[in-house]
Amino acid sequence: MSEAGGFITARLLGAASDGPPVDVPRDAAREAAHRELSDPAYHQHDPSLLQRAMNKFWDWIGSLFDSASGATPGGPLGLVVIVVAVLALIGALWWRLGTPQRAFTTGGTIFDDRPRSAAEHRAAADTHAAARRWNDAVQERMRAIVRSLEERALLDPRPGRTADEAAAEAGRPLPAHADRLRAAARTFDDVTYGGRTADETAYLALRDLDHDLERTKPALSDAARGAAG
Repeated sequence: MSEAGGFITARLLGAASDGPPVDVPRDAAREAAHRELSDPAYHQHDPSLLQRAMNKFWDWIGSLFDSASGATPGGPLGLVVIVVAVLALIGALWWRLGTPQRAFTTGGTIFDDRPRSAAEHRAAADTHAAARRWNDAVQERMRAIVRSLEERALLDPRPGRTADEAAAEAGRPLPAHADRLRAAARTFDDVTYGGRTADETAYLALRDLDHDLERTKPALSDAARGAAG
């Protein structure tokens, strides 16, 4: 017999021993029992609200796991294998793409500090590359490409120009390198604004493009061909 039940029974027996049996109405008996059971002494060992909530949560997790394992080939072991495979895939994507830093955006400007010559940008790129700081090396090499095109009058010097705009404009007098210019602009944007990480291969592609552009003669426009003819 529980402590609470024994306490109520003792009270009833005590009342019966003092006189003849008493016929208590049902509603009155229910109210008396409710008052008796609402005594804090009967609830001092009940779990707290937080504990009851946690018990319900874990019961829900357990039922969810049971349902999933029942619907998965191989039962619980098959479910564990699937979960491990998903976690491995997420880890591989995280390692490949890098930690998300900010949403990819286009339209950021190429130059963000004092004007420097193409030679200065190339020297900075070589310094970063020697230290294997590929992100910085890629950025400086792209700036060297654009500044060099401005110095050769193939691009008009214009503050606020984006890498995409520079590639599109330079592709007209240098059509043989239009695709590589667009790829270089995309690499610059990925590294500078997309939170991506460059590597040596990406840098060498921009360096080779820079050298090839230096040796390439621009294509004459229709107007220039007419004047030369």
